[in-house]
Amino acid sequence: MFGENLKTLRKQKGFSQEELASRLHVVRQTVSKWEKNLSVPDADMLVRLADILDVTVTELLGAKIDGTGDANNIAEQLSRINEQLAIKNRRARRIWKVIVIVLSLLFIFQILVLLLLRADVTTSDTRNVTVTDIEKYVYETRQSGTKQTDDFQMQLAVHSYNYDRFSNRPLGWDFPS
Repeated sequence: MFGENLKTLRKQKGFSQEELASRLHVVRQTVSKWEKNLSVPDADMLVRLADILDVTVTELLGAKIDGTGDANNIAEQLSRINEQLAIKNRRARRIWKVIVIVLSLLFIFQILVLLLLRADVTTSDTRNVTVTDIEKYVYETRQSGTKQTDDFQMQLAVHSYNYDRFSNRPLGWDFPS
C-alpha cells in the first residue's frame, strides 16, 4: 500500500525519485526501496514525505489511492502513532538542546570565574623577587640588627611570601616598610 501510494503521489507531483530524494536528504535508492515496499521510512521521514507531497500521513499510509479518498482505520491509527512518535522525537531533541546549552553556559561561566580569580592573583600588590633577592634580604637583616629584630623580620618575610596558585611559582615578597 505505502509503496504504491508513494509512487503514485510522486508521479502526480511530477517528481523523479532523485528529486524527491534530494528534498528529503536521502539517496535515490532509499526512495526506490520505499516504492518497492522493501523498507519503510521512520516517523519523522513520513511526516516530511507527507508535507512534500501535500497529503496527510493517513493518505500516504492508507489504502491504494484511486481517487475515492476513503482511508481505512488501520491507516488512521498508524498516522496517529506516527505523529505521536514525531512529537516525542522533537521533544527529545529540544531537551538535548537545552541540556547542551545549559552545560555550555556553565562551562563558560566557570572559565570566566577562573579568569577573574587569576586576575586577582596577578594584580596583587607585591613585588616580584627571586630566591637570590630573598637570601640577600635575610643576610642584610641579620647583619644590621639585634637578634629579636632579626627573628621578627625573618618571620614576617616568610609569611608575606606569596605563590601563584596556578603555576606554583613565586609571585613576590612583601618587604616590611
